[in-house]
Amino acid sequence: MPKITQLPNKIRIATQEFKDRESVAVSVWVAAGGRYETPLNKGVAHYLEHMAFKGSAQYSCNQIKELVEGIGGNLNAFTSEEETCFYAKVPATHLKQSFDVLADISFFPKISLIDLKKERTVILEEIKMYHDLPQYYVGELLEELLWPNHPLGQSLAGTPQSVGEMTQAQIKNFQKTYYVPSNTVITACGALKHEDMVQLVKAKLGKLEGFPSPSFFPARKTQDKPGVNLYFKQTEQMHLALGFLAYENNHPDYYVLALLSIILGGNMSSRLFNEVREKRGLAYSISSGMKSLHDTGVFMVRAGVDNNKITDALDLILKVLAKIGREGIKEDEFKRAQEYYMGQFLLGLEDTMDMMLWIGSGIISNDQVKTRADVIKKIKAVTRADIKRVALQIFHPSRLNLAIIGPLNDAQKKCISDLVKA
Repeated sequence: MPKITQLPNKIRIATQEFKDRESVAVSVWVAAGGRYETPLNKGVAHYLEHMAFKGSAQYSCNQIKELVEGIGGNLNAFTSEEETCFYAKVPATHLKQSFDVLADISFFPKISLIDLKKERTVILEEIKMYHDLPQYYVGELLEELLWPNHPLGQSLAGTPQSVGEMTQAQIKNFQKTYYVPSNTVITACGALKHEDMVQLVKAKLGKLEGFPSPSFFPARKTQDKPGVNLYFKQTEQMHLALGFLAYENNHPDYYVLALLSIILGGNMSSRLFNEVREKRGLAYSISSGMKSLHDTGVFMVRAGVDNNKITDALDLILKVLAKIGREGIKEDEFKRAQEYYMGQFLLGLEDTMDMMLWIGSGIISNDQVKTRADVIKKIKAVTRADIKRVALQIFHPSRLNLAIIGPLNDAQKKCISDLVKA
């Protein structure tokens, strides 16, 4: 279990010591992501992530990179729907310097007008790149169906219009509003002592004022009819994303759905891989996955399909999903899924970076970190009857959302419409 300390200003510090390692993975997490935005500032969380690396109160753009990469470390960041994370993995002897860089760019970014204008061009090109990648863009089209007229249904990078009109004041206001102590978690894993990390955070950020954590707009959990988005594009392969509204991250059936995802499309032994690719040759890539947020979630199936086989592939995918809810699963298949989940989970936590991400995401999302024993206990408590029950609930036709990118013809569109309504 990690050690956790909360400073008087509400910043939380969580560490996990690995005495036999030479490295430390350290991060700054802020509960500020795409769902906290509005149509006027859509993409601001991602824009701010970019701007943080352009310079801070103490470090120039070049110093930010050189002080971490110059000692053999890795430095990066990501923005998601509900949080932003700045992180580094460095030799343990350079923890103090690396944390100082991360904290400075997170809480004291310059956000100069000159850098804002230059980075605008970079982000606009990034948006174009995503739109040129159908395997990525189809996911955005699916999210628009899942959460219409909601920040979760809009691109994390923003739109050409919102990014093109983003102002210095908008970015600074977002940073001031959300980058506050009560909204922040610092995590570190590796060759370190918890008390030393607490002192580093206290010295750098302990005097920041604490404010209440801002809230977000609730998202829908259910729908009453299926949604379809067919996007015509001349591609060599159709890209399909099928999504069903599912569970939030604290739902009691979270681990049931996780096992269901493995059984259906989590590896090369899965039903979808075997039925769609191996037996029928209808797709090169096919997989399933799940995403859970504070108040909603999605179960997804994604596939890259031959242009002439899109309707056959969709028909087979829907039949595989329906069959598991109708007939359930066999004992050996169920046991393999449980062992696969537990094995992947335990292997993942052997690395300092993966452990740091596990701890940070748990605290920033749920104010807690599940222990290995807790997770394994919950996985072992799932039954085959649970799998069947959840499959029947999640794969109900009214919950279905389908996005496809490719050169669809009228006959294919009609067949898809008939399949989705069936």
